Amino acid sequence: MIFLAKARFLSLFLVFHYVVEFCIGGDVITASEYIQDPGSITSSGGLYRMGFFSPNGSANRYVGIWYNNVPRYSVLWVANRKNPILDSSGVMTISGDGNLVVMNGKRELVWSSNVSNSVTNAKAQLLDSGNLVLLKQSSNSSANDAENLWESFQHMTDSFLEKMKLSTNSRTNEKQALTSWKSPSDPSIGSFSASLDPRNIPELFIWNGSSLYWRSGPWNGNIFTGVPEMQSVYSNGFAEASYMSYLLLKSNGDLVQPYWDQSSSSWGIVWSSRLSDCDVYGQCGPFGICNAKKSPICSCLKGFEPKNFEEWSRGNWSSGCIRKSLLQCNGTTNGSSTAGKKDGFLKLEIMKVPSSGIFFSTLEEDCPGNCSMNCSCVAYAYDSGVGCVFWIGELIDLQKFSIGGTTLYVRLAHSELEKKGHLREIIATTVIIGTLVVIIIIWFARRKAKKQAVKQSMEKHLSSGEAPSVVMLGENLSRVEFQEFVKYKIEELAAATGNFCEANKLGRGGFGPVYKGRLPNGQEIAIKRLSRASGQGQQEFMNEMEVICKVQHRNLVRLLGCCAEGDEKMLIYEFMPNKSLDTFIFDPLKQVHLDWRTRFNIVDGICRGLLYLHRDSRLRIIHRDLKASNILLDKELNPKISDFGMARIFGGNENQANTRRVVGTYGYMAPEYAMEGRFSEKSDVFSFGILLLEIVSGRRNTSFHYEDQCLSLLGLAWKLWNEEDVLALVDPTMPATPFEVQLSRCINVGLLCTQERAKDRPSISTVISMINSEIVDLPRPKQPAFTARKITQDTDSSGQSQKTCSANDVTLTVLQGR
Repeated sequence: MIFLAKARFLSLFLVFHYVVEFCIGGDVITASEYIQDPGSITSSGGLYRMGFFSPNGSANRYVGIWYNNVPRYSVLWVANRKNPILDSSGVMTISGDGNLVVMNGKRELVWSSNVSNSVTNAKAQLLDSGNLVLLKQSSNSSANDAENLWESFQHMTDSFLEKMKLSTNSRTNEKQALTSWKSPSDPSIGSFSASLDPRNIPELFIWNGSSLYWRSGPWNGNIFTGVPEMQSVYSNGFAEASYMSYLLLKSNGDLVQPYWDQSSSSWGIVWSSRLSDCDVYGQCGPFGICNAKKSPICSCLKGFEPKNFEEWSRGNWSSGCIRKSLLQCNGTTNGSSTAGKKDGFLKLEIMKVPSSGIFFSTLEEDCPGNCSMNCSCVAYAYDSGVGCVFWIGELIDLQKFSIGGTTLYVRLAHSELEKKGHLREIIATTVIIGTLVVIIIIWFARRKAKKQAVKQSMEKHLSSGEAPSVVMLGENLSRVEFQEFVKYKIEELAAATGNFCEANKLGRGGFGPVYKGRLPNGQEIAIKRLSRASGQGQQEFMNEMEVICKVQHRNLVRLLGCCAEGDEKMLIYEFMPNKSLDTFIFDPLKQVHLDWRTRFNIVDGICRGLLYLHRDSRLRIIHRDLKASNILLDKELNPKISDFGMARIFGGNENQANTRRVVGTYGYMAPEYAMEGRFSEKSDVFSFGILLLEIVSGRRNTSFHYEDQCLSLLGLAWKLWNEEDVLALVDPTMPATPFEVQLSRCINVGLLCTQERAKDRPSISTVISMINSEIVDLPRPKQPAFTARKITQDTDSSGQSQKTCSANDVTLTVLQGR
């Protein structure tokens, strides 16, 4: 059976009511009326255009279809996506055998419609639906009688328009599917595909190769139940839209709905398949439930516990959960105190139901009884558009929504559902809970008071130049919430590092040295050892413990454990084999190994880590020392933000804070922080802007000297921007030609991030949209901070004064927080 989602799929998301102006120009290609690069044709209604184009950051030429009369967001269909033309000599025409073909300047075939039967009198026409059709028309028939030989809607690329069809042949498993571009500058077939699977209950799946990446939840005849936004935004499956829109499968696997906002004359995103990590398939493993509004986002269903407690505590939830109590299956299981008591069902509302459900009835009243009678049934649900559905085996990809969703009933042993209803037990429980609450409140109040006393004492010592006592630090360290982190013994770490020998030393900071170690199980680790003589590192050490214990993200370095014995204080991290970004980006021998794709991946990863710190974690954290040496690289050169010794946690209503103690690295510090001690999310954005320019240029902002002028790297970028020669900033060891548009965009974003006033800088979420071209038209930056100064030293401590030079190269300024 072939399942056709005829026009319905896109209808779930959009309806066109966009009015376009009619434009003069042909919509037909014949053997004598062909398209020669850079020519094009336009559909009769003027909505679509087809012609030759080059993707952003590439000089290759392709034939594509896009919206006419609006700035291009993306190309909707590409003909020769596997075989680009390397110059502007391409031609699209009808060949002698009636096929629609694309040829290069040497008349070599680079793409064909591949209609097997040779025909004459063929023509291609671009329709107002966006469909390109190849027609066979006899001389004595009308245009309406033309035979359709081939159409682009049957050969989709990464975009889905209103009248397209997604189909799957359940017998042969042949699919009409969307396939992503390899990258924003390369339209060849990428890793991700989107298709319908109608074998049980129709669902839309996104695949990363052969691995399931995202699923829509079941189709109930009206909506996809796993897309909660459809409950409130869409009526009868049709979006209440008055704009031009379509669906796009991006190269990173996200399915988005771009739309043209006529009022602001710009493109935006009205919907995205991935709004949080919960939208990634199977994030919490079998019998785990994902809730993006909680931290951590994963938890086990009631009646279940983590299968692997150690991995679960580290934020690796893929192993999922297992039952605490075996099911009785109608009381037939022996050997437990609950034998003879029937299983029951746990009611979970507003849920994304698991994958691989099996339909078994159209009547709601049949659901609980039929599931109870089947010992293999572990859950059931009812939807009026689908009927009764049950699940066997593991429940995977459960998600808790805020709106929409379905009510799911999960089968549990009777012992897990029993309720203690006796009044005496309720009173006793209430008294115990009340007592515990009082004790906890008192404990937190004392802890807060002691912590404040420790902080004031340390500030007093620091302001007087004295190092705080190690005893005081040890007492404070004992109160840190370690959660499930391993507490190592000094003997273990000494053995792992060869007694902290110099050969295993990775580097040194203000806190002390960092060593590479290897545990008996073969795991490599990095050990940050607090120097006994360090006055700077002790407060940072404590701060890092308290901050990093509370956050987990793939772009943040992972803390594995700690050691606190006597006057020895150490933090143990996952080992990063490629060390820090500065050892690559500023090394003439290593930087040649960082092409632009790798550098852009690093930029994007840093952004994702900052977004988590600023917005997505349960705490709002300002890093305050973002720089190249604090970006670590794993074996695949993926970035991880490290060193949270200077980070600050913000309360829910805080947007900025002040400090008397300005810490960080000059050259990366925002002006309001360096001069006045004020910091906020925009302080980190400023540091990121500097870092972005360093990654593009391969040069440090500090210790930078340009043609004997008083210019930092930021000053040079601003100078080249005004001269409209920003590509002169690009690292000469990196080929810029294929990526000129993307490089120029990143330099523009870097300058926007480093503007003088914090309110002029974009948020990190906006930065992500900017660098990924989701915001097409970037604003012009205002003059950045410090563009007339040259920083003469590169130091990691604000405790030393830094020299800057004025226009007459005479004035010296000491930067100090007020």
